[in-house]
Amino acid sequence: MKDNKVRRLSLLAVLTALTLVLGLFLKIPTPTGFLTFLDAGIYFTAFYFGSKAAAAVGGLSGFLLDLTAGYPNWMLISLLAHGMQGYFAGWRGKKRSLGLVLASLAMVGLYFLFSIPFYGLGASLAGIWGNLLQNFLGLLVGWFLNAALKSMKK
Repeated sequence: MKDNKVRRLSLLAVLTALTLVLGLFLKIPTPTGFLTFLDAGIYFTAFYFGSKAAAAVGGLSGFLLDLTAGYPNWMLISLLAHGMQGYFAGWRGKKRSLGLVLASLAMVGLYFLFSIPFYGLGASLAGIWGNLLQNFLGLLVGWFLNAALKSMKK
């Protein structure tokens, strides 16, 4: 039992590192921060492992991305926004569609609300489209990665 917990924790650590690399690999600057493929790793983890794992990977990778990319004022916000995104995206069964909507709302909504004190309402409103795009592309890439891995297992 203990070996299985260590194995799972190690796998989640590797997924967090890979998600961080996805976020650092391609950054597109915007007036309110940047767009990344961080969400692809979060959604993949959510689809493959579920809510708790995706919340951990999402929160930690978002936190570490802001730390390493030079946006320390966003670290705690990203921990919360991407952690919630992962948690909701990991809902399964009949709640899956609701979870994906809540995941998107959590990430986009929290960044919108917390960017108002930093940049003002105008820039915060302008940042919504970029965050929606990042979220949607991450969802698509995460879904395709999950589908590819599951088809390889068969």
